[in-house]
Amino acid sequence: MMMEQRESCLALTYDHGSFDEYWEGTYLRTNETIAKVTRTAIVPMIAIGLHDKLNLYISAPYVKTEFSEPNCGLLHGAKGFQDLGLALKYEILNKEMGKGKLAVLASVGYATPLTNYLSDYRPYSIGNGTNEGSFRGIVQYKFDIGLYVRAAGGYLLRGETKVERDYYYANGSYYTPWMDVPNAYEYNAVVGWWLLDSSLKLEASYYAQNSTSGDDVRAYNAAQPTNKVNFDQVQFSTQYFIKPVKGLGVLAYYSQMLNGRNMGKFTNFGAGLTYQFKI
Repeated sequence: MMMEQRESCLALTYDHGSFDEYWEGTYLRTNETIAKVTRTAIVPMIAIGLHDKLNLYISAPYVKTEFSEPNCGLLHGAKGFQDLGLALKYEILNKEMGKGKLAVLASVGYATPLTNYLSDYRPYSIGNGTNEGSFRGIVQYKFDIGLYVRAAGGYLLRGETKVERDYYYANGSYYTPWMDVPNAYEYNAVVGWWLLDSSLKLEASYYAQNSTSGDDVRAYNAAQPTNKVNFDQVQFSTQYFIKPVKGLGVLAYYSQMLNGRNMGKFTNFGAGLTYQFKI
């Protein structure tokens, strides 16, 4: 949950996601024209313990999108560094309670595009192309036997993105290259267990994101940054710390979207390495 003061953790993860169905509004369609769309991300990240109760997080994902079958050469995928992410997490409470420990935390984050990628190129765009502020609250209870439950909620505050056209339709006509990207609420629930003397972690989680505004994709039209994007996702993950190599860990996960609106029905898997060390 937290790095101690002067402790840091480097992480490098590989994520591969794909979909051959997408939600047009709330209607699920099959990708008849572009077949399967894939999205690959390599995500370097570091967590730094500024204080026992305050951590800094820095990330910079590299994302590549492509299609699995030809579509007459009219479309190509995109690739490049997405957004620089910065976040601070603060531990408000960490207290023994009953047969375990209760922790309450809060975080604030900021992300901004690292490159001039095209946000209005769905489903191949590598990001929203806008600045984003994030605010989250986290509550966890960990039993002495290693079992834990965690709940989190957050709000994503987004700005505008500039597109390469001076007119678009979003429940009305707009003569401007600037599009509003909808803000969103997010929710997360986790059940996990530390085993083998806290060297193995097994975890199951549910994550949901709901936009506060936006329009729906019109029939047989491409998606755009103004769309209202909602989804529900489940994930199963494991992490193992290799005790002979102090600080080194490996992780793997699988996730599946259950419900959605104006986005692809993604299936994802990923793997990565973590390395914890003292400065």
